Amino acid sequence: MSIKAPKGTKDILPEEIENWHKIENVAKNVFSKANFKEIRTPIFEDTDLFERGVGDTTDIVNKEMYTFIKSDRSLTLRPENTAGVVRAYLEHNLFRESPPVKLWYKGPMFRYERPQAGRQRQFHQIGVEMFGIQDASADAECILLATEFLKGLGLNDLTVEINSLGCANCRKEYKEQLKKAIAPFLDGLCEDCRNRYEKNPLRILDCKNETCNKLFEENHLKESVSGIKLCDECSSHYEKLKNYLSALNINYVENTFLVRGLDYYTKTVFEIKSNNLGSQNAVCGGGRYDGLVETLGGPSTPAVGWAMGVERLNALIPQINPEKIDYYVVSDNQLEAVKLISYLRNNGFSAEFDYNTRKFAKQLEKASKIAKFAVILGEDEIKNNYYTVKNLHSSVQEKLTKEQLIK
Repeated sequence: MSIKAPKGTKDILPEEIENWHKIENVAKNVFSKANFKEIRTPIFEDTDLFERGVGDTTDIVNKEMYTFIKSDRSLTLRPENTAGVVRAYLEHNLFRESPPVKLWYKGPMFRYERPQAGRQRQFHQIGVEMFGIQDASADAECILLATEFLKGLGLNDLTVEINSLGCANCRKEYKEQLKKAIAPFLDGLCEDCRNRYEKNPLRILDCKNETCNKLFEENHLKESVSGIKLCDECSSHYEKLKNYLSALNINYVENTFLVRGLDYYTKTVFEIKSNNLGSQNAVCGGGRYDGLVETLGGPSTPAVGWAMGVERLNALIPQINPEKIDYYVVSDNQLEAVKLISYLRNNGFSAEFDYNTRKFAKQLEKASKIAKFAVILGEDEIKNNYYTVKNLHSSVQEKLTKEQLIK
């Protein structure tokens, strides 16, 4: 029996990799212009980092983490990267730098959940984190950065949804409203929502269970609560955000039931959705997390960020054909062929040759599939010190010297 990739994981094959390179290159270009610097954190961290940082009422911590014990130490493959970036921000004293500290990352994450379109157990994210700025201009810049990145990938059919969760004081009354509205239907909710009811009722609004969603809709539960009543400070912050977005010509929709799936968010939360992905249509999610740095042992630090799933981005952009190499050397003299490809590569060209010295027709057939030009190196060419170069697009051939070949 052959061994296959574990369920929920996927090989990224050579014919697919060009799309990944495009996404990563556009990210680097867009983020660099905004002075965001790349950071790379470990793929596994102490389990406590995620339990404290992500929140013990989240599905991630309760059901989805890949955790293992090594030398009596509990370690977890990262299910998201904000907590890891905050840990690095503290460990390396980046909080002592003049704010803002702007960071971006890319890499694999791991969650044990049901695989579906655009969502795997090993998946990849690109994200940004911005530390040290309380003003809503930081929130607006992060949203702007996300939209510019998506536009750079050619994605324009998008919807930006925003909401404010306010501060802990703002949410007290709203949580009580939610609990009162949900109480008569509590027995009909899923086990997760019944647990959230006491610990963090806002998380019930983010439930993906079809039974819960149907119950909400049939009984108009969301409409029965008035929404979070923001304090003066949080209200001012939210109004400033909307003014910034309008000034930046970013069209947005307010969604008072948007809460996101992580416990650390405060004030601003947002999602960017695509109309081309069916029900799982969110391509970007993020918000402000002013308390997370302090929760993980650092000084009180305002922060905001977002993450995007690369697999979902991949599903939205056209498939790019693999780049062809410059030269394919067609020859029955392997020694001379090896010398020539070495010469071409040393002069900045990509080059390949036939390792099996098949007939020239077979070699030219292979060359036409993977190269822009074929360099024919037969007995006459070797004897008379020239090369026959065939343009594999136009089929035009010409005789060139070694110097002409690289010019």
